[in-house]
Amino acid sequence: MENERKLTIARAMAEATAQEMRIDPRVFVMGEDIADLGGVFGNTRGLAEEFGKERVRDTPISETGFIGAAVGAAQDGMRPVVELMFVDFFGVCFDAIYNLMAKNTYFSGGKFNVPMVLMTSTGGGYSDAGQHSQCLYGSFAHLPGMKVVSPSNAYDAKGLMTAAIRDPNPVIYMYHKGLQGMGWLGTEKGAIVHVPEEAYEVEIGKAKIAREGRDVTIVSIAQGVHHGLKAAKVLEEQGISAEVVDLRSLVPLDRETIRVSVAKTGRLIVVDEDYHSFGVSGEIIATVTESNLSDLKAPPRRIAYPDVPIPFARVMEQHCLPNADKIVVAARELCQAPIPA
Repeated sequence: MENERKLTIARAMAEATAQEMRIDPRVFVMGEDIADLGGVFGNTRGLAEEFGKERVRDTPISETGFIGAAVGAAQDGMRPVVELMFVDFFGVCFDAIYNLMAKNTYFSGGKFNVPMVLMTSTGGGYSDAGQHSQCLYGSFAHLPGMKVVSPSNAYDAKGLMTAAIRDPNPVIYMYHKGLQGMGWLGTEKGAIVHVPEEAYEVEIGKAKIAREGRDVTIVSIAQGVHHGLKAAKVLEEQGISAEVVDLRSLVPLDRETIRVSVAKTGRLIVVDEDYHSFGVSGEIIATVTESNLSDLKAPPRRIAYPDVPIPFARVMEQHCLPNADKIVVAARELCQAPIPA
């Protein structure tokens, strides 16, 4: 509709956080440059002005320190939302994330919950090289004890953030920089969608069919969903009907939605901006092949980042990234359609 309210993912995240902070005094936000600046990617903008710096806390550049502090606060009954500015920095705070945040409920025999959200930016495409451009979905999804979500649009971004803050378990909230609404990053317009003003939840662990089809299933998350949707439009013009599955959550993984879709189409393409080997794409393919090989009319394909450090040079980086063109070629090959010259 022409007059419907549309938000960027960054604004949707901030709105969800603000609404939860208004009704739950246990919720507070902590991280680098999240107060006065409103976050490098805009997802805490306006929070410090409304809630003050007791509840919206800028921290020193010590990820281990403030994530560890958030774990302690969560165990003591608070509901912290903390930001790891770039997912690439997880190496400097891995102990706080995996040996504390993910495990303390288990270590305590269930006496302590750790209800906290760790939000972190993912993705490249803008020449920020190997220190700021990774996705690392598989690194977090592989570790038991945490839920992992990543929205592809503003509606899901708000609903998933609300659900994550309310969840009694630790949640990793991975947002793709190319979808945030920062113009200098070349924002994906398809991520800016209608968002209701009232609070609502999007169920963690439930995928959705972003586009229905009958010939091939394209499974992805975050930015990859938009690559899949663009490819599906091109394929439709070429007589191939593609179904696009937006995972929304990696943990729990909605395996049933994937299986049902592939049972219908008989063909599977997984699009993953994370590294090709030992990751989410392989897990999704295993989900299908371990279920019923007879559903498949062709071997599954994955379009993922090659197993090399992300280059700084723009042309090299773009060559490595998944895109709609690569999906179209793969789909035509799976459907045994000739590739146009």
